[in-house]
This record gives sequence, structure tokens and C-alpha cells, in this order.
Amino acid sequence: MTPRSAAIRAGWRRGLIELRQSFMNGPELVSHFLWPALTLAALFFLRHRDFGSSGLLLGALALPSILGMNAAMGMVAMSQQLTGDREDGTLLRAKATPHGMLGYLIGKVVSVAGSLLVDLLIVLIPGLIIVGGLAVDAAGWFTLIWVLLLGLIATLPIGAVLGSVFTTARAQGLIQLPMLGFIAISGIFYPLTALPTWLEWIGQLTPIYWMGLGMRSALLPDEAVVVEVTQSWRHLETAGVLGLWAVAGLLLAPIVLRRMARRESGSAVADRRERALRSAVR
Repeated sequence: MTPRSAAIRAGWRRGLIELRQSFMNGPELVSHFLWPALTLAALFFLRHRDFGSSGLLLGALALPSILGMNAAMGMVAMSQQLTGDREDGTLLRAKATPHGMLGYLIGKVVSVAGSLLVDLLIVLIPGLIIVGGLAVDAAGWFTLIWVLLLGLIATLPIGAVLGSVFTTARAQGLIQLPMLGFIAISGIFYPLTALPTWLEWIGQLTPIYWMGLGMRSALLPDEAVVVEVTQSWRHLETAGVLGLWAVAGLLLAPIVLRRMARRESGSAVADRRERALRSAVR
């Protein structure tokens, strides 16, 4: 076995271990069920509300959009974990082993993607029971799978890049503000066609919109397309935009991670810990 293949195998095993531990740790286990429970509660109260005069239920429109949003938010989870590991020296230890950064990145992708998939299932399965007006067939499940997989490939590397930019968990928290703005204009909570035209264009530049659109095309009946931009599910455009984000992330993430790893040292980790302690004391 070559050192590279050994690192890939070790990264896969590390990811599975981290995934299992996340469901055995009390606070993390609560977070796995708390947000899905709140989402399902919101869907319950929206299940009978109509969207204007379209004849569509607002809950039916919201469920696939929320699934797309939660999947896209994996980039935030990835950046948070990478920033935390950089701050406590985990990345420095990974750097010291042959192909350690490759194994580390694979492990994070496995653990974050696994957690996301479980969380999505916790919302999707009860949601299909609570919300009416959905239409799921074999073609819909196929669309759901390819949009989800391509979306994760598109967003998780971007999350790794964002995590490399910030040196502390406090600084990384700044990413939450623009993410909330993108979510607000992504058509997740309300169809994009209800927004001004210039916001429509900005929303369509984000992977969040296209993941939500792909999820809606998989779970909603054909007549629901009337509330979408151009009144089309735009599968080719969805694959194209998410594919461009995936290529950009896969090309950029290794470069940024290597440069970030070269700057890591024991003194840098100690300095960050000291600054964190001083901030906590204040």
C-alpha cells in the first residue's frame, strides 16, 4: 500500500469514527435532532397555508427548499470544523504525517457529509408524512440523489476554503452574516419570483438557490413549476452551475489548504491559544 492510499484509507476511517462519535456525544446528538424538530414544527403549521392563488401549499414549497438549504449549509459546518482544528493544533499534527492533509480533508468530508445526510433524512421522512401536495416517484428520487451529491461536492470544498481563511473560531463566525443574506434571497423561504429582479440575479449566483430548485423539482408536482424563474425546473442549468462551483472548489481547496498548512507551526498554535485565553478572561 502506497503512502497516499494509506492516507486516503486512514481519512475514510477517521471520518466514520468522527461521524459515530457525533451521535454518541450529548450536545452534538441534541443538535442533530433539535433543528430538524424545529423545522418539522414550522412545516406542520405551514402545511395547510396556500401560496397566493397558485393552488400550491406553502409547506410543500418549503420542505424541499429547506432540504436544499440545509445541504448547502454544509459549507459552514466544514469551515467551522476546519477553523477549530486549526486553532487547537489538529491541522499541525496532520501536516506532520505523510499525505496527512489529504487524509484529514477526506475525513472531514466523510464526517460532515454523513452528518448532513442523516439530518436531511430526519427532516425528509417525517416531512413526507406531515406535508401534503408532494409528488415523489422514481425519477424524483433519482433527481434528489444527484442534486444532493453534486451539491455536496460543490459546497464542501468551498467550506474548506472559507475555513482556511479565518484563523480563529470567533473570526470565522463572521461568515454567518453573508450566509444569512444569501439564504434570504435564495428562494428558500419564498419563491424567487416574488423578489425584485436584481435580487433574483444575485440569488441565482449561489449554490443554495440551485440546490433548493433541484430539490423542489424532485419532490413537487409538475404544476408547481409555475412559481419558478422562467417557469422551468432547469435541470441542465442546475447541473451546470453546481458543476462550476464543484470544479472551482476542488481546484481551489487543495491550493489554499497547502498554503495554509505551510504557515502552521507550534508557535502559531500557541499564540492563537494564548489570544483565545485572553479573550475568554475578558
